[in-house]
Amino acid sequence: MIHFVLHDPHDTVAVVVVEGVKAGTELTGWVMDEDRMVQLTARQDIPIGHKIALADMAVGDTVMKYGIDMGKVVQPIRAGQHAHVHNIKTKRW
Repeated sequence: MIHFVLHDPHDTVAVVVVEGVKAGTELTGWVMDEDRMVQLTARQDIPIGHKIALADMAVGDTVMKYGIDMGKVVQPIRAGQHAHVHNIKTKRW
């Protein structure tokens, strides 16, 4: 089963595509551009359609999604954690 998807192998977040991701769940992700699978353990519950961190990120780090810069980290994020508006903000303002 595919639990999350990402496009670019350099993405630092991916989108959860199933309901009910709970902390501690072993997840399988699909790297679309390379048609390969990756494994990750969820550290938090993550709603469908929300992002999961693929790598540890520090405050100020750039968040990559779909192979593009989609914002900056404003609170530390560990791989497997929920990545959303509480820890990522746009660089526009």
